[in-house]
Amino acid sequence: MKTVSHLFFLAAIICLSSVNAFVSNNNGIARKSSQLQMTILSANGKKADFKEGSPLKNACAKLGVKPKYSCKKGDCGSCTVSVGGSRIKACVGKVPPMPRLKSLQEKGLEVKG
Repeated sequence: MKTVSHLFFLAAIICLSSVNAFVSNNNGIARKSSQLQMTILSANGKKADFKEGSPLKNACAKLGVKPKYSCKKGDCGSCTVSVGGSRIKACVGKVPPMPRLKSLQEKGLEVKG
């Protein structure tokens, strides 16, 4: 009876330890919800750190990029800026997450208005 309980105990430990083998941590870039993620944005020679998900219009103002605002709801598209090559409406857009490429992480995403 003892050997059966020992075998069951060992089987349970092996099962629990193998669960972690299938969990990937994305090469050490795992993000925790409590950890503050910052994105470097640059424009006209200025660089600044911004919280991921913060309003893009505030980031543009801090960098000196002045997009045109008409509707302020994102319908017209006159406030569209290029952030790292993708076009985002500044009035309703959010600061994108930190890029995965190390070179872009260091020099920041370029904002063009």
